[in-house]
Formats: sequence, C-alpha cells, structure tokens
Amino acid sequence: MFFVGSAIFHYLGPAFAVLLFARVGPLGVAWLRIASAAAILGAWRRPWRRAGSSGRSSRRLVVVFGSVLALMNAFFYLAIDRLPLATVAAVEFLPVIALAAIGVRNARNLVALALAVAGVYLLIDVRFESEPLGVAFAFANAGLFAAYIVLAHRVSRSPGLGGIDGLAAAMLVAAVVVTPIGGWSAATALLDPVAIAAGIGVGVSSSVIPYVLDQLAMARLARATYALMVSLLPATATVVGVLVLAQVPSWLEVAGVGLVVAGVAVHAEPAVA
Repeated sequence: MFFVGSAIFHYLGPAFAVLLFARVGPLGVAWLRIASAAAILGAWRRPWRRAGSSGRSSRRLVVVFGSVLALMNAFFYLAIDRLPLATVAAVEFLPVIALAAIGVRNARNLVALALAVAGVYLLIDVRFESEPLGVAFAFANAGLFAAYIVLAHRVSRSPGLGGIDGLAAAMLVAAVVVTPIGGWSAATALLDPVAIAAGIGVGVSSSVIPYVLDQLAMARLARATYALMVSLLPATATVVGVLVLAQVPSWLEVAGVGLVVAGVAVHAEPAVA
C-alpha cells in the first residue's frame, strides 16, 4: 500500500510541476519543490535533535543522499521540460537494470538489460534529433535515480539517523545544495502568491508524500522486492502524462515503455542485507 501510494504521487507531482513551468523555470520549480519539502519535513521531524547523537557514517550518508536528491530533481525537471514524462521515467530505469546486471551476471539479467536497452532506444530514437539536450538531462537524472534507490534504502535502515528523520535531514541538505542552482530562478516567483502556493503543492505531492511513503515501504521490503515493484513506475508516468498533461504517446513510445517495464520486472537485484 505504501508503494502504490508512492507510485501514484511519484509522477503526479512532477506533472503538476510541468504546468507551473509557464510561471517559473524548471530550476526554479526544483528549488520551490525542495525548499517547501525541507521546511515541512524539518518542522515535522526536527532531525537536528538526533543528528548530534548519530554516528559520523550516518551523517555522511545523509549529506550524500541530500546532494543526490538536489541534483536528481534539478536534472529531472530540466528533462521533463523538454521530453514527455513517460520517456524520462523509462530512461530512469536503464542504469538500475545495468547495475543489477553487473551485480548478478545471469541470463535473467541479460534478458532484462536487452529489453530495457531496446525500449529506451525506441523512446530516444523518437526524440534525440529534436531534443538532444533533453535526452542528456534524462540520462543524468537516470544515473542519480539509481543512486537514490540505493541510498534511500540505506537511510531507511540506518540505526543512527534513519527512516523519515534521515529523509528530513537529507532534504535540508538538498535545500542548501539546490539553492545556488535554482534559487535565482525562483526569486521572481517569491512575489507571486499563486506560484508560491503551487510550488508548495508540488513539494508536498512530489517530495513529501512519495519520499515518506518510499521510506515506509523500504523499511518493510527487501531492496530486491522494491526494485521489482518499481517496474510499475514507467507505466504510471505514462498514464499521468496522458491524464494531466495530454501527452498521448505514439504506439512506438508505448512499445518502448512496455519493453522497459518488462525489463525492470524481469531483472534480479544483487542480494543485500
């Protein structure tokens, strides 16, 4: 149940963010998203109360996780400003499957990687000539998304500053990291009450709800099980793109997303504690 809720909001929030691009640039929206999420999670969990008693390794993990969150969101918004949401979502999973194939070298993962590469090729072949920069941003986001899955799972199990408290602390770090990247772009929005309200809504629906649900799900699921369930996300992104943004995919794009979904569902993650 936690995962299904996360899957719905994981792309519903970004779809609303695309609608906000008319008022605020992508990096400005990324800043509004992270800053509002950091304020809400910080006020709710007050993670600094545990930071002093947590070990150095826990604090280092939180800093790295927060930095990844900041950069991942920035590249993600730059990508969905140029490419359909479903395409960016599908590309996100190519590094995840590639890492799994490196960690577990078996026929199953080779098939998974072949399916994912074929699917991404279909999607990118449609868009590369018109939006090469968007494709580059999508692949940068994909690499960071793979790091997010690994780091978020570690934070969910961290004994020092883990779970939602670790997420809250990481989001505060992310707010610091993203400010020199997108703060300038969001400056004009601070005088626009509609943009501020919409930015807070994006932060709640994109970062607070799905990331909290991710932590609750990851604390109860093995990483391999969670990685299998994320095969739903490209399909979720496709549906959200159609319903919210009227981004109706071509049959070729539907086939590409389908191949990526199949690849994610088939692959096997390395066993971790």
